[in-house]
Amino acid sequence: MHMADALVAPAVAATMYVCSGGAAGFSVKKVRLESDPKKIPVMGVMGAFVFAAQMINFTIPGTGSSGHLCGGMMLTALLGPYAAFLTMIGVLLIQCLLFADGGLLALGCNIWNMAFYGCFLGYFLFWRPMMKKGMSRGKIVGASILGCVVTLQLGAFSVALETLASGITDLPFSVFVATMQPIHLAIGLVEGLITAAVLLFVYEARPEMLSCSEERAKSRFSFKKTIAILGIAALVIGGAVSLAASSNPDGLEWSMERLTGSTELENDGTGAHAAAEEIQEKTALLPDYGFKNSDSTFGTSFSGIAGSAVVLIVCVGACYAFRFFKKKKS
Repeated sequence: MHMADALVAPAVAATMYVCSGGAAGFSVKKVRLESDPKKIPVMGVMGAFVFAAQMINFTIPGTGSSGHLCGGMMLTALLGPYAAFLTMIGVLLIQCLLFADGGLLALGCNIWNMAFYGCFLGYFLFWRPMMKKGMSRGKIVGASILGCVVTLQLGAFSVALETLASGITDLPFSVFVATMQPIHLAIGLVEGLITAAVLLFVYEARPEMLSCSEERAKSRFSFKKTIAILGIAALVIGGAVSLAASSNPDGLEWSMERLTGSTELENDGTGAHAAAEEIQEKTALLPDYGFKNSDSTFGTSFSGIAGSAVVLIVCVGACYAFRFFKKKKS
């Protein structure tokens, strides 16, 4: 659901940058008040995991479309909404700059659509209320599926609203919405199941790593071992499983293709669009998750491993640079 710059007018892009920036600033303030340094490696490893998982486009049977994980619901269940939102920003920023996945002008929109709903609404509407009276496998599965489905629906609808407000494409709003919502319902269901599987592993391995968990004595693995397993999984997914990703267009591209005959739209090539495109051309060392002018599968594997590593470094580095989780308990 990464929006391209061709869908977004500069005024809408600026508005969404302000909205996403405001949420990020508030999240930084809240995270700096926390006293849980163990979240630092979790932010890094799970950021890498989400990056790698987003490379796996899964086919939606009978549609010719595919989808991929957003990851906000998974992260918020592990980190809480504020650290999860900042981690998602790290993932989306690296995808945009290093891999040209999603437009630079549209980055504020993509942060809002893919991170805000999953991290904040996913936590406050689903995860925290459902875990309030105790955590169980059934509750984890239910919260994962409901959270992913609802927040992805909101994200897909926001894409249509931002495109309508921009007014620079010929995509008819009502038809665009009617195309986007059903396909993202299917994608949300699959994401919910994947999210539930990962969270159930953490629940069995180290339940206190989950937000709102009060369990302390049933851990199967140590904290370090659980983190190591998730880190290794990120490398395997990014470096090997990514090669089996579906080549079908994702939900947004599929919707655009059904309405325009193409999965991509051209921007006007001037002003803010041209400036954003020029910046991305310089920063995107691995465009479309591969080596430039090469179809080598090694490029995909390298992108998965390198991207995961960069996300981990950025997330952990930001924690120390901005002194996250440094407040001492009184």
